[in-house]
Amino acid sequence: MEKHKIFTTAFAKVYPMYVQKAERKGRSKEEVDQVICWLTGYDEKGLSQQIEKQNDFETFFAKAPGIHPNAALIKGVVCGIRVEEVEDSLMQKIRYLDKLVDELAKGKAMEKILR
Repeated sequence: MEKHKIFTTAFAKVYPMYVQKAERKGRSKEEVDQVICWLTGYDEKGLSQQIEKQNDFETFFAKAPGIHPNAALIKGVVCGIRVEEVEDSLMQKIRYLDKLVDELAKGKAMEKILR
């Protein structure tokens, strides 16, 4: 079966879009980083290294220190798809990340985003 295109897309290519989306709504790059680190277990240095290495999403999540145990509490719709119903594990992690950035951009309080 052919891999979904997003799996082979460099995380570093999408990361600036996450930051732009948040900044357009008055949030900061640091808040985007905080959300990403919460979900993946990366620290700031590890996140920076992943961006510098231009790793694709598949590698980015495979090398993540650990997905947060509360990630399963992330619920809602991203691009018309309920994140909690996504069957592919990697796609679900990507959707979780999309949902967290969406919540950040919508002005949700950080303590509610970081369940």
